[in-house]
Amino acid sequence: MRTIPLQFAALALAWGSSFLFIKEGLAGLSPAQVTTARMTIGALTLFVVAVVVRAPLIRDLRAVAHIGVVSITLCVLPFTLFGWAEQRIDSSLASIFNATTPLMTVLVTCVALRSERPTRNQLLGLGIGFAGVLVVLAPWALGGSGSVSGQLACLAATASYGVAFVYLRRFVTPLQLPAASVALYQVGMGAVVIDAGVLLADRHHATASPRVVLAMLALGAFGTGLAYVWNTNIVAEWGAAAGASVTYLTPVVGVLLGVTVLDERPAWHQPVGGLVVLAGIVLSRRGAAPAPRPPGGAPGRAARTSRTIRR
Repeated sequence: MRTIPLQFAALALAWGSSFLFIKEGLAGLSPAQVTTARMTIGALTLFVVAVVVRAPLIRDLRAVAHIGVVSITLCVLPFTLFGWAEQRIDSSLASIFNATTPLMTVLVTCVALRSERPTRNQLLGLGIGFAGVLVVLAPWALGGSGSVSGQLACLAATASYGVAFVYLRRFVTPLQLPAASVALYQVGMGAVVIDAGVLLADRHHATASPRVVLAMLALGAFGTGLAYVWNTNIVAEWGAAAGASVTYLTPVVGVLLGVTVLDERPAWHQPVGGLVVLAGIVLSRRGAAPAPRPPGGAPGRAARTSRTIRR
């Protein structure tokens, strides 16, 4: 498919710019309201995609329940945590912390899937990666590089991503459901949950300025809707390893946009620590077993579904 390179670039831009759009949305919305807007718009976008590709309904209630767990841990909770964090730290710093997601996934795998013993490269990569996190946090300069609580909230968000990916792999991937259907149910159910929560408990008065509305449309339609489709297509054509390499580009995009659009000025140790984190990710993935493929070598639905992720 000739459009795959363009989709890869669009995916990196969509996920890297998510932190800019969150920051813009917070000018008029609460963190939970930002999550509500992005997930509702994302669900509507995925509904259109599902109709176009004729994605089947998921009728297995057990599968729906498992996807519901993924919806909370992969969407509702981390999206809201990042929004809360960006009230306290720069969008560029949030994008750097988001790069710890693969490390969190490896860590949760080591703890939760005892049958999968970590390799030496994975353990070394985890050590290097979390050393990079310490560099970003800069314990020697507390108070000078952004709110500690905001930074810890970002780490809690990526830990939630890690739990979600392991849960997805353990309980949803073996069901071999169509990726478009899983994405729609995942974002749709999450939208219902967060919408209800905001209506019942969020008393923040929303201010829907044109800039806020445009930011939420971009965040929902591209960063939470079409990004799922692009990611699935990339993994199907290029494989899981190449598809996952977008992880290396999203913090670069996030930092560049934060600096150029929001005039943020990251401290020297933040991008340096981010580079150390990425080095740990590369090492932890070296020698990792490829995703299983069905007879014939084509990427299976299960492999594609397990890589359907968002930022």
